[in-house]
Amino acid sequence: MNLIIVSGPPSSGKTSIILKAIKAFKNQGRSVGVVKFDCLYTDDDKLYEQSGVPVKKGLSGALCPDHFFASNIEDVVKWGEKNNLDLLITESAGLCNRCSPYLADVKGICVIDNLSGINTPKKIGPMLKSADIVVITKGDIVSQAEREVFSARVSAVNPKAMVLHVNGLSGQGAYELSQLLYDENQNITSVQGMKLRFPMPSAMCSYCLGETRIGESYQLGNTKKMDWGD
Repeated sequence: MNLIIVSGPPSSGKTSIILKAIKAFKNQGRSVGVVKFDCLYTDDDKLYEQSGVPVKKGLSGALCPDHFFASNIEDVVKWGEKNNLDLLITESAGLCNRCSPYLADVKGICVIDNLSGINTPKKIGPMLKSADIVVITKGDIVSQAEREVFSARVSAVNPKAMVLHVNGLSGQGAYELSQLLYDENQNITSVQGMKLRFPMPSAMCSYCLGETRIGESYQLGNTKKMDWGD
């Protein structure tokens, strides 16, 4: 079984491009399933079900979605093995720019969209910088010049990644993406002991534990203050 991890900011088009790529991938005669991670609510699992794709969803609730992912990914792999999948895709929640749920030995795909602004690639951390493939969506809404500038800035941030333009509505570029998903030499049966490509955001403060009052006297643990220069 192959394992693919897809992440990206909210509403960047992750589900749409995954569905288009799966359609092309299934034409190769291979089985594919999806596990969708989100925070509070998602009905994307219904879209996968309508397409005949085995799917499970997990909601992190009050927990950091990256920590939730790391705590559950081993069970996700077991579910994929149980269903005899050739390819298992995990779709992250719409993550903040600091997060990165990629594993060192598993292909990671970052999905971002042209409408987020040309400076966005510089604002995204390891989620973009450590991805193997960067998929840029919504290119049909901006000009050719804007697409080229945005793509160049993505490559400047992550020069090692392959950059693809995929249209989540028409499916243009999805076939090319599907050809990059499956690796004949990979066989994931467990992720026990695998390492994250980048450490997660660190925080264990009073607010993590349910504190709601504002003020230094209520701030304990791992806190960080701004430098005001005086």
